[in-house]
Amino acid sequence: MSADPRPFTLHVPDAAIADLKARLALTRLPDQTPGPAWAYGADRAYIASLTDYWRTGFDWRAAEARLNAFPQFVVKLHDIDLHYLAVPGQGPDPKPLLLLHGWPGSVFEFLEIIPRLTDPGRFGGDPADAFTVIAPSLPGYGLSFAPDQKRFGVAAIADCMADLMTEVLGYRKFAAQGGDWGAFTSSALGLSHADKVVGIHLNMLSVRPETSLGANPTPEERAYAEEVRAWAREETGYIQIQGTRPQTLAYGLSDSPAGLAAWIAEKFHAWTDHDGDLETAVARDRLLANIAFYWFTGAIGSSFWPYYDRLHGPWPIPDGETVDVPMGYAAFPREIRRPPRSVAERSYTDIRRWTEMPKGGHFAAMEQPEALAQDVQAFFRPLRGKF
Repeated sequence: MSADPRPFTLHVPDAAIADLKARLALTRLPDQTPGPAWAYGADRAYIASLTDYWRTGFDWRAAEARLNAFPQFVVKLHDIDLHYLAVPGQGPDPKPLLLLHGWPGSVFEFLEIIPRLTDPGRFGGDPADAFTVIAPSLPGYGLSFAPDQKRFGVAAIADCMADLMTEVLGYRKFAAQGGDWGAFTSSALGLSHADKVVGIHLNMLSVRPETSLGANPTPEERAYAEEVRAWAREETGYIQIQGTRPQTLAYGLSDSPAGLAAWIAEKFHAWTDHDGDLETAVARDRLLANIAFYWFTGAIGSSFWPYYDRLHGPWPIPDGETVDVPMGYAAFPREIRRPPRSVAERSYTDIRRWTEMPKGGHFAAMEQPEALAQDVQAFFRPLRGKF
């Protein structure tokens, strides 16, 4: 195992940007299925507007510069080149926090929240709450992808993250925070690397989606079971295709930037907290920076692999096992699934904080960075003596 990180700066070649614009200029859009916008998937008018702006107005170099404002590194780990941001905390005793994204997100989710976590005093908070933030591109995502490299499921990602924090960066113990696959990975760290993890903070729970009810279900449990049934009926097509035929889907999305934009933007529209206008939750430039990152790195096919692994292997928290490290949860109202606490307690035995957030959805670090940062700080505050 190499422990020799190399400083990294992202610079997409001019030729790649020109190629993207040429492909966007040749976009052939389908017609719009009659009926309400977004009812059958990505809305044609929105995708036409988004892709036109991507070609004529979006400034990739500005997005690239925002990422490059943070210290970045690449290290050879678990047979891949792993990319990560390592941002020092500004305070009397910053603690190490592993910050983990999911799909279809990336490290571009974290550009607003990282300063709030590393330098809370700058935002009116207490410098004693500062973290040193380590934010990797998950293996197979973004700059942690190279063609033909091996694929990673959640358990393998967790093992890689544990080695990054302890073997490469030298932390004896660390905190972890995540949503989506980042929440699954944080939970897997709490399960398999409990000796290294002080606690985990989640904005999505990796509990199995259950529709069966026990003998005496609570009203909240009955409502959750109905929510899961509706979600399984209408919202899981992407899981089935990404989890069964990831290679086939990757051809179209690797070749067509409009197809990639539609596939990702539809999830942002469905999973963020807005009243019809996606860009009131996530600004257009922020959305396109994330989509363009997938395009330029060519990582969309590899990013599907956790779905394949999940559909062809055990649930990340296996039956009969529990996560026993301290856990905090920020429950955002437009999250994909919102299990009640009684359901969460079957998988997490030490829930220390459970916060019902007033606004926000699946991409909490982008939608509500201040609220999420404050909840992370509050959860880990009493645990700081455990590092």
